[in-house]
Amino acid sequence: MDNYSAISSLGTLSEFLYRHYGKKVIILLDEYDTPLQEAWVYGYWKEMVELIRGLFNSTFKTNPYLERAVMTGITRVSKESIFSDLNLLTVVTSTSEMYADCFGFTEEEVFAALDEYGMQDKRIDVKKWYDGFTFGKCRDIYNPWFIINYLKAGRLSTYWVNTSSNGLVDQLIREGSADIKVSMENLLKGEHLYKEVDEQIIFDQLDVDENAIWSLFLASGYLKAENYEFNGDTGAERYELALTNKEVQIMFRKMIRKWFTRSGTVYNDFIRALLQGDVKSMNAYMNRVALATISYFDSGRNPSMETQPERFYHGFVLGLAVELADRSIITSNRESGFGRYDVIMEPKNGTDNAIINNCDRNAIIIEFKVRDSGEEKSLADTADAALKQIEELQYQADLENRGIPGDRIRKYGFAFEGKEVLIKSM
Repeated sequence: MDNYSAISSLGTLSEFLYRHYGKKVIILLDEYDTPLQEAWVYGYWKEMVELIRGLFNSTFKTNPYLERAVMTGITRVSKESIFSDLNLLTVVTSTSEMYADCFGFTEEEVFAALDEYGMQDKRIDVKKWYDGFTFGKCRDIYNPWFIINYLKAGRLSTYWVNTSSNGLVDQLIREGSADIKVSMENLLKGEHLYKEVDEQIIFDQLDVDENAIWSLFLASGYLKAENYEFNGDTGAERYELALTNKEVQIMFRKMIRKWFTRSGTVYNDFIRALLQGDVKSMNAYMNRVALATISYFDSGRNPSMETQPERFYHGFVLGLAVELADRSIITSNRESGFGRYDVIMEPKNGTDNAIINNCDRNAIIIEFKVRDSGEEKSLADTADAALKQIEELQYQADLENRGIPGDRIRKYGFAFEGKEVLIKSM
């Protein structure tokens, strides 16, 4: 179909319906922004914006057969002029008070439905999995798709996530900066973020403005706003953000796991070797993981050989946090400078190891460094420098203070140069 036919299609259909029924039409356009998100991910953004702008003009502005229209989407795509030709728009967002209790089921409605189905005892589970959406000041809004499917199936599952496209979300986190990955690490632990939010999403800013990403996640329902602050002097709107519910948390964990499926079973083999203290196997597996995935973490619009290792190992830490969440408490110093990001893995008490039976439950300290060719002659020197830093800064002190003896604390230096990795232990 040529662009002209596509642009004029809904206006033409409106005319046909008016001629037949003698009434102006009502147009309901759902998820208008989904094609725009896909275009941004797959590289035909300008072409899609041009098409959508023309379609909206002929459908909603110059269409004499239009009675009224409702357009829904999760983002307000701003400054791309797709709405510039439209007049008299009333915009309702997730922070608006208008229709705040109409975007989903209220908790009262959900609990009444559970009662009707004889599932009163499932209230706590349903709230934990599916509650969390907030519109304006109206809290405890549930996605109807969750609830309807749960009532039909009678079991908890990721109903919404299984029907949505998470390609844009995946790309923004995977190719994002160290700060973004650290923020995701915090969110997955149940912590909250404090960010400025602008509900008018500017897609061209997603590569350079971290707040634009959190704005998108809030609008998309992946995050919820716990509290809101407005600075009257600067006009800044600051939100306390958290993962919406357990279903969203599971979605992010599955997404992070998929980052490393490119290396097949090698990633799991690496984790097994890490827990067993097998440094030789760790080196073999880690180099295969890095070779398969480093570019995957920096394949966006502005790839950089300088930032590839950093983006990779911050993503790698996220992977560890997800895979070992059942057996370890993983913390990091959260410094996002190039070449330094140490990790401490403390075993949880009373948990089963899903990967290795009869594990001796060691704590692990990892220090990452990228080789400085001006100071280090080889990767071995870089790995030695990482181990030296662990000792000099006494990273093991906190572990020992919590009762873990020094002989149960393993220390690893990870040295990077391009896609080559060398691991040494102490």
